[in-house]
Amino acid sequence: MSRLGLIAGGGALPVSVAARCEAEGRPVFLVRLAGFADPHLSRYPGIDAGLAEIGKVLTALKKAGCTSVCFAGVVNRPDFRTLKPDLKGASLLPGIVAAATRGDDALLRKILSIFEAEGYAIEGADDILGGETLPEGALGAVHPTPEQLSDLRKALDIAEKAGELDIGQGAVVCDGLVLAVEAQEGTDAMLVRVAGLPADLRGSAADRKGALGKAPKPIQDLRVDMPVMGVRTVEMAAAAGLSGVGGLVGKLIVIDRDGVIEAADRLSLFVWGEAR
Repeated sequence: MSRLGLIAGGGALPVSVAARCEAEGRPVFLVRLAGFADPHLSRYPGIDAGLAEIGKVLTALKKAGCTSVCFAGVVNRPDFRTLKPDLKGASLLPGIVAAATRGDDALLRKILSIFEAEGYAIEGADDILGGETLPEGALGAVHPTPEQLSDLRKALDIAEKAGELDIGQGAVVCDGLVLAVEAQEGTDAMLVRVAGLPADLRGSAADRKGALGKAPKPIQDLRVDMPVMGVRTVEMAAAAGLSGVGGLVGKLIVIDRDGVIEAADRLSLFVWGEAR
């Protein structure tokens, strides 16, 4: 199999991608983005690189014999004034900054174009993980009530509308009321906000209500930025008093499927895949 160059940001997704490559005997070369990548990824062959060290990254990928790259993990938008680019990065940075002013999607497309221009194929994390996306219906023993399913569907609608404006990938709805829309802070911080709302607006451990819906931005490239959920998502949704979490079938990566099911059943939350 061809060697994969894994551009690793934060969170569990790049760890899962690297582990899948290892399990399948596929050679993988890690580009661990400084300040983001999980320390556990240091056991794989690779380099540590800053966000603007593009020349260093491209040289290392070529030397390692990579023919394709996968971008996985969380990378917060940097303060471009503080970046320390290498020579290649300095030549590309003005175009990257210009793209960033047009939104996250434009920024991601610009980054992809740099690697594609160097001859690298772009592989999606979902393709590498092979079917670890949300299936249709309930994932686990808990099924949503009609009212809860209505909240989830509205949350998915809101997430899609926000995505059209390049805002975020998630929303929380309870009893038909929009409690939160995800923006730059990410899903975890959004759920913390929901947990801090007055009790009469949201559910509780004794009376769960509302749902988190996650949907990809209609304008985004799913090879790079498909929504992700894992055990932590379920646990934080439970802490916010929600009744469940859901997404669109085939368009939400589920990390640690067995762990997600165990957590959802233990906390009496539903995990639902909506077909559209």
